[in-house]
Amino acid sequence: MSWKTWVLLGLTFAVGLFTLFSIATRLPTPPEHQVFVNGDVLTMDAENRVVQALSVRGERIEALGSNEEIMALVDDRTEVIDLAGRTLMPGFIDAHGHFPGSALNTVSVDLNSPPIGTMENMEDLLAALRARAAQLPAGEWVTGFGYDDTLLAEGRHPTREELDAVAPEHPVALLHISGHMVVANSRALEAVGIDAETPDPEGGVIGRTPSGELTGLLEETARLPVAERMLDLGAMDFLRMVSAAVREYAEYGVTTAQAGGVAPQMVGGFKLASGLGLMPLRLVLFPMQDDYGEAIAAGTFDPEDLAARRIDVGAVKIVADGSIQGFTGYLTRPYHTPFHGDEDYRGYAAVPRERLFEQIKTLHAAGLQIAVHGNGDASIDDILDAFAAAQAAHPVDDPRLILIHAQMAREDQIQRMADLGVTPSFFAAHTWFWGDRHRDIFIGPERAAQISPAGWAQAAGLRFTSHMDTPVTPMRPLQAAWRLV
Repeated sequence: MSWKTWVLLGLTFAVGLFTLFSIATRLPTPPEHQVFVNGDVLTMDAENRVVQALSVRGERIEALGSNEEIMALVDDRTEVIDLAGRTLMPGFIDAHGHFPGSALNTVSVDLNSPPIGTMENMEDLLAALRARAAQLPAGEWVTGFGYDDTLLAEGRHPTREELDAVAPEHPVALLHISGHMVVANSRALEAVGIDAETPDPEGGVIGRTPSGELTGLLEETARLPVAERMLDLGAMDFLRMVSAAVREYAEYGVTTAQAGGVAPQMVGGFKLASGLGLMPLRLVLFPMQDDYGEAIAAGTFDPEDLAARRIDVGAVKIVADGSIQGFTGYLTRPYHTPFHGDEDYRGYAAVPRERLFEQIKTLHAAGLQIAVHGNGDASIDDILDAFAAAQAAHPVDDPRLILIHAQMAREDQIQRMADLGVTPSFFAAHTWFWGDRHRDIFIGPERAAQISPAGWAQAAGLRFTSHMDTPVTPMRPLQAAWRLV
């Protein structure tokens, strides 16, 4: 190795360390003592008290009470903030999301359509990918995220041939807005070993033309090999994503993020970010059953192996079906618009019913909290049946089972959730981002009027949460609450 190469490597390493140090030292040190007075302080305690003031010493809330009680704690080192009648509340906890996915635009092309992005038609999308490919050496992956076939003027997915033409020297892969589909070009498919002879995997579909040629579209489990390559990031790219996502979450008052369905290779990145001081917020990891199922069954899974400073492990996640806007959610009645002309098409289960029962039973018996993604009501039937069977076999007083999305839950299913102690987390943003298309394309007026039925849950006395599923929709917690009502 020449001396010039050594110098170049040394400079690269030094620049990397300087960048990491610069990022890690940007976080402000909290004041020694702050008090907030003259406001409506929402305590969120068991009694839901509202008080006038609170005192914060370092990183901990020291006291709550009246103005007089809190002002008695003030000394010459105290910073006093007059709320002037405004409301102060605890930070938001992300009930379900995919941190740091909101910062995918730092490493990938943003292909969102209005109102989130700017892509209005296929040429807009292809032009953005063409520009990205021109910036990269031949052979490097060109990736994009957030495209929505129903919002593009053409009303369809990009094709393998279009992606071949736009970047002939690159593997190209695009993540659908739902996160449940990927479209890839020939180089990307070849890189992961998918060809016209590859059978559909269990719980997934490889898109094909009537003559058997690959379209490039990969649904559900079929997307995983390409998606994993898309998101196989270097350390610096991952840390940039974390840093950008932290800033956005902080801007909107989110103090606990969630990495819902965290891949094993991301855990090391999160621990590195934590060690560098890039994680001022708390992060809850939802490990995937597919990644840790064998260790759980063998009794060797220890959540503490994944944890670190400000990083905790929550529920183990299973994905039981797909998305309604991707026609992969599993319904009891057919979709409103026949999918590929099939009037009986109801979507499909990502996990066969028998296997779902076994997975949930194993997790429950191991004493682990469980979170299952379920959008369609047929999928929700399977999930609740599996929950009930697991609880009957291994009763737990407070199982804290989570049903993620529960988008098409029927009223009888809401009551059953209440009986089983299941907490639904509604993705209520659907009513704003996709409401008209749910009504006109996916499920028709009757079912569209009952999406994310928080009213039924409230009437049943059922505790529920609401989420944004970021990066599917932007992290805007107050908008999530507004959309829910």
